[in-house]
Amino acid sequence: MRTILVIGIGAGNPEHLTVQAIRALNEVDVFFALDKGASKRDLLALRHEICERYIEKERTYRFVEVQDPVRDEKVAAYDARVDAWHGERVELLEQALRDQLPEHGTGAFLVWGDPSLYDSTLRLLERMIARARLPFVYRVIPGISSVQALAASHRITLNQIGGAVHITTGRKLGEAREQTDVIVMLDGECAFKQLPGEDYDIWWGAYAGSDDELLRAGRLSELSEEIERVRAAARAQRGWIMDTYLLRRRA
Repeated sequence: MRTILVIGIGAGNPEHLTVQAIRALNEVDVFFALDKGASKRDLLALRHEICERYIEKERTYRFVEVQDPVRDEKVAAYDARVDAWHGERVELLEQALRDQLPEHGTGAFLVWGDPSLYDSTLRLLERMIARARLPFVYRVIPGISSVQALAASHRITLNQIGGAVHITTGRKLGEAREQTDVIVMLDGECAFKQLPGEDYDIWWGAYAGSDDELLRAGRLSELSEEIERVRAAARAQRGWIMDTYLLRRRA
């Protein structure tokens, strides 16, 4: 039976890999990756760099790229839009696993950050299992998330003593206004602008933990426009951006 490894590879620094992840890399025959276009080729290049760095020289392996389908933005309901997109991904990835991975081989997905946090690889694999068309087993190897990298770079704890931390997306930030400490991921529109800036402090980071890391911290009212400007410039330069931030309500 085929074996699939879902390996967290950290937030952009090859040294984020755990010893467990390095051992897992050395079990893999075929690495599968969704090709997200020319603007994100360096994300694929980093995966190649990680393999070249940590896989023992005598091992042979190969990469199989699968063209990532475009999400249909014409579908009004967000959940329905994502569900249909995931369905297309499942069809393509299942076919690639069947065609490219030998029956007793080991394949892998190298997941940015950690597979448990705002990543859909595990959902896609569970949908394949539910379809019961391609038998396989899978294991998950955790990685350092951008949230952990953000906290380390800013040298902060995410929670206050005895306090809770709320993790959400930019799209859902408005629903978290009553929370004291909020971590925001996947914010493409700088949703923090909708908050009263004098009431919050922000710790923001893009490409956290990598050589290209960008950091800002302070009163939200003083940094909102600067973060938006820095973020836009970085995205224009690289073609993509991954940023995360902590908002803390001031007492």
